[in-house]
Amino acid sequence: MGERVAMISLHTSPLDQPGTGDAGGMNVYVIELSRRLAAQGIDVDVFTRATSSSLPQVVEAADGVLVRHVAAGPFEGLTKGELPGQLCTFAREVLRTEAMQPLGHYDAVHSHYWLSGQVGALARDRWNVPLVHSMHTMAKVKNTALAAGDSPEPLSRVIGEEQVVEAADLLVANTDTEARQLVDLYDASPDAVEVIHPGVDLSVFVPRGRARARRELGLPADAVVLLFAGRIQPLKAPDVLLRAVGVLLERDPSLRHRLVVPVVGGPSGSGLEHPTALADLAADLGISDVVRFVPPVTQRELAVWSSAATAVAVPSYNESFGLVAVEAQATGTPVVAAAVGGLTTVVRDGISGLLVDTHEPRDWAASLRRLIDDPDLVERLGRGAVAHAQEFSWEHTAERTLLAYERAGSRMRAEMAS
Repeated sequence: MGERVAMISLHTSPLDQPGTGDAGGMNVYVIELSRRLAAQGIDVDVFTRATSSSLPQVVEAADGVLVRHVAAGPFEGLTKGELPGQLCTFAREVLRTEAMQPLGHYDAVHSHYWLSGQVGALARDRWNVPLVHSMHTMAKVKNTALAAGDSPEPLSRVIGEEQVVEAADLLVANTDTEARQLVDLYDASPDAVEVIHPGVDLSVFVPRGRARARRELGLPADAVVLLFAGRIQPLKAPDVLLRAVGVLLERDPSLRHRLVVPVVGGPSGSGLEHPTALADLAADLGISDVVRFVPPVTQRELAVWSSAATAVAVPSYNESFGLVAVEAQATGTPVVAAAVGGLTTVVRDGISGLLVDTHEPRDWAASLRRLIDDPDLVERLGRGAVAHAQEFSWEHTAERTLLAYERAGSRMRAEMAS
């Protein structure tokens, strides 16, 4: 592998605060992977679209990691659905940046999400370097598991993803499930798909003790804390947790004085159309007194919230991986997750948490009640969660990704020779 990688993250900056807007697990992925690659001697330039005129053109995010803000379209107010119209402008600026450098400046392109993949495919051909692409989410998968009130992904995205799959020298899948979806739904060659698990920062997400974390956050020591962390949108399904809490209190009103349900994050995606929908739901369910809405927090603060929880709920309709679930487990907190996508890899049912086969509030209430009623189970799953999370580290992700870049280069050279 050479010395420098162009990382393309068009629609969301690794410098943005995860948990609101379009910022989430992918932001964490891009910045953490870039840092670990830089630690192994690879310089990384991350190209992202500028969303403010006040942003400097180039920011040093870490030693060896530059974030380049590309002006493409209006700085603010552009939705993800409108971004395809800015692909040409963005791509032109990326190519212009490389053209100002000595020949052979970049050794590989790694694009994230299909919009970036479109730009990455152009850069691959222009620079004659391999393209590695990470989907993160896929339209065909999302459209098979839509949440109520969510809009299907447009055909233009489906076609765009198919084009990127065809153009990439290597596709990185987060899990075996995602790898199968790329092959079955997008006709990817199995030989062109590499499974590399994302990581977790095990120096930040550590077991710090529930009592200590609760003191830090001002939460009662004896509370039942059921945490949701992430973007507030139908896909992430925070409403499932709230409806399950409604069922719990309906069945056992005495639980009300002990229950705290923090929702850490901000509106995103189609959730932006109704930013108060979750608060309105809490009011309709009569549980506003137990629900706490907390704006997006830093990774270190999220680690404290996760440590303080009795359980972290991840009720998503689809997750290619489920970074929040790994992070929570690393703090020693069991996760109750939907048995979908990457969550079936991330959460070991009965060992590090509980998987729920449906999105029915009564089924979720039953799983949460198991933990509320059995502190020993919470402790046992918490120990299993810490052990399981050790399998996921960003250092390992970076090592595997470097090998993927090498393999992509070999595939590209073989294709050119044939």
